[in-house]
Amino acid sequence: MTASTGRRVLLAAPRGYCAGVDRAVIAVEKALEQYGAPIYVRHEIVHNKYVVQTLEKKGAIFVEQTAEVPEGSIVMFSAHGVAPVVHEEAAQGKLATIDATCPLVTKVHKEAVRFAQDDFDILLIGHEGHEEVIGTSGEAPDHITLVDGPEDVANVEVRDPSKVVWLSQTTLSVDETMETVDALKEKFPQLIAPPSDDICYATQNRQLAVKQMGADSDLVIVVGSRNSSNSKRLVEVAKLAGAREAYLVDFADEIDEAWLEGVTTVGVTSGASVPEVLVEQVLEFLSMRGFEDVELVKAAEESITFSLPKELRRDLRAEAAELVAERTAEKQPEGTAEK
Repeated sequence: MTASTGRRVLLAAPRGYCAGVDRAVIAVEKALEQYGAPIYVRHEIVHNKYVVQTLEKKGAIFVEQTAEVPEGSIVMFSAHGVAPVVHEEAAQGKLATIDATCPLVTKVHKEAVRFAQDDFDILLIGHEGHEEVIGTSGEAPDHITLVDGPEDVANVEVRDPSKVVWLSQTTLSVDETMETVDALKEKFPQLIAPPSDDICYATQNRQLAVKQMGADSDLVIVVGSRNSSNSKRLVEVAKLAGAREAYLVDFADEIDEAWLEGVTTVGVTSGASVPEVLVEQVLEFLSMRGFEDVELVKAAEESITFSLPKELRRDLRAEAAELVAERTAEKQPEGTAEK
């Protein structure tokens, strides 16, 4: 009988989609529904393989550069945000745009602009190369210095130690970020903090749930993609919280049965860009191997929602056609008006 095995699953709550991801994914679906395929998306709309593959089947085309989008098309900017130069590229390419940047990322962008206008040196805590960091840095490149973890603090130099502020990527480990902040404060005692916490509520809540279940778990399985910063952080948090081992998987069939040897308690959670169907598949996989007892580990309630991008209320296909017509008219030589 299953009851005699003593095997159980600790299921984290909250987990999966945050409000910003939900908004971005729905925005792509709505755009496809309203305007028809293709809808171009610059970078992955969110960092999840399943979500991207699903949207591709519906008619979304993911590109790395704005220049890859044909003139007169609709392009959507991902939840991670883009630098101002990308908006300029879209305008030059005569593209209709939908900005699906998470409002919490937009908040960090606005903070960067404001502090740059006040001539502060901005120390942006984040991971080099991440789309969100690239987008935020692009708001004030002459004022922003990237700090990639506490070990990077020794290399940081500023113009005026009395005018320094720190901002952060929204998907970082809370503990590691504060470790970096502490190291920066030691070097720059007058360092000021952003007016409100930059690390998003969903990232913090998911980490808190993993902390609560980590010490009681022999193994923690985090459902999420390898390019998802917040998902990778959950693996780290699980290990630090006391889990004997923790792994990141996109799908249930990536779970190695050898991981379950000698294990009685498995913790399960998912990153903020992961649909619940993938968690359900992991639970089914574990149930078939004797882990049928599921206990919820609830760390917080989440009720935040974001409205869809305002651009979805306009006829973007018509706008794109007008942009192309304007360019054609501009190129038409003087004295060659249509007969």
